[in-house]
Amino acid sequence: MILVMKIQTQYHYEKIWTDTIDKDLLRMIEEEIGDADPQGTLSYVKEAVKNGKVIRVGECKFREKKDK
Repeated sequence: MILVMKIQTQYHYEKIWTDTIDKDLLRMIEEEIGDADPQGTLSYVKEAVKNGKVIRVGECKFREKKDK
């Protein structure tokens, strides 16, 4: 069984967290950091949120979705 990590995002002006797919995560990171290795940054974000951290990249925060 393969577990898929679900990541949520929130821009600084938003009050709610939004479920976000990988393609959109990469696009959001590219918008925030430009050409400075967005794929590597996405890998770092995925690794960090596994441990319950909230990671901020530019104006956007990332966290792992908590199952209820």
